[in-house]
Amino acid sequence: MHCLARKFKQRSLKQRVIKSTKKLVAEARFGVWSCLWRCPSGLVEICLMHPLDVVKTRFQIQRCTTDPNSYKSLGDSFRMIFCTEGLFGFYKGILPPILAETPKRAVKFFTFEQYKKLLGYVSLSPALTFAVAGLGSGLTEAIVVNPFEVVKVGLQANRNRFTEQPSTMSYARHIIKKEGLGLGGLNKGFTATLGRHGVFNMVYFGFYFNVKNIIPVNKDPTLEFLRKFGIGLLSGTIASVINIPFDVAKSRIQGPQPVPGEIKYKTCFKTMATVYQEEGILALYKGLLPKIMRLGPGGAVMLLVYEYTYSWLQENW
Repeated sequence: MHCLARKFKQRSLKQRVIKSTKKLVAEARFGVWSCLWRCPSGLVEICLMHPLDVVKTRFQIQRCTTDPNSYKSLGDSFRMIFCTEGLFGFYKGILPPILAETPKRAVKFFTFEQYKKLLGYVSLSPALTFAVAGLGSGLTEAIVVNPFEVVKVGLQANRNRFTEQPSTMSYARHIIKKEGLGLGGLNKGFTATLGRHGVFNMVYFGFYFNVKNIIPVNKDPTLEFLRKFGIGLLSGTIASVINIPFDVAKSRIQGPQPVPGEIKYKTCFKTMATVYQEEGILALYKGLLPKIMRLGPGGAVMLLVYEYTYSWLQENW
C-alpha cells in the first residue's frame, strides 16, 4: 500500500513538473513569437494610428485657447495640421514608436506573466493579482520606452513642415549633447511615464481579466470573440481615462517649455498641480478623445491577439 502511494505521488509530481515546464516553454516562445509578430502588425498599427497620437500631443502641450494657433476641436486640429504642415505633418515623430514597438509589447506581456507567477507566492486575491501584475509590467515597460517618448514628443511638437524639422537621430543627438542622458535630458519625464504606463496596465489588465471571469463564456465562437473584444475595448477606454493626467504631465515635461531656457514643468505631480491651478481640472484631460480613439480598439485587438496566441502556444507547443 505504501509503495503504491509513493508511486502515485511520484507520478503526480512528475506530471506537475511536465505541466510547469510546458508552461514555461510556452511563455518563452510566446515572448519570441510576440516579438516576431509585432514587427509587421505593429508597423501597420502605428502607421494607421500615429496621426491621432500627434493630435493628442498637440492638444496636451497647448496652454492657451485664445492663441490663434491653438486647436479648437479634433476636426480643427486635423485641418490646421494638414493645411500648414502637409500630410506628413501627421507622421512627425513616427520613427521612435516604430523602433520601440517590438521590445515594448514583448516586455509588456512577458513581464505581466512573470509578475503574475511571482504574485502566486503571495496571499493576494486573483482580482488583485491581475491588477498588481499589470502595474509591474507597466512600470517595467516605461523604463524601455521613455527615451523614445522624449524624442517622439519633441518632434511631434514641432510645427514646421515635415521637411524642415530635424531627423530623429539628429534630434536625439541634440538632446544628449545639450541635456545629457539623465532625468533632465533623454530620460526627462521618467516619473510621469512610470505613472502613465503603470496606471494604464494596472487598469487594463486588471479590468479585462476580472470582468472576463465574471461574464459567462459563450459557446458560439463569434459571440465569444465579441464578448472578449467588448471587454478589451472597455478596458482600453477606462484605462485611458484614468491615466491621462499622467500623459498630460509627461507631454508638458518632455515637450517645449513656455519660456525657452526656463524649465517650468519638471516633476510629474508638480506639473499636474501647476496645470490644474492655471488651466483648471479639464486641462488634465486634454487629448482624451484621440487617445480613446487610438487605445480603445487598439487595446482590445492587442489583448485578443495575446490571449489566442498564448492559448494556441500552450496547446500546440
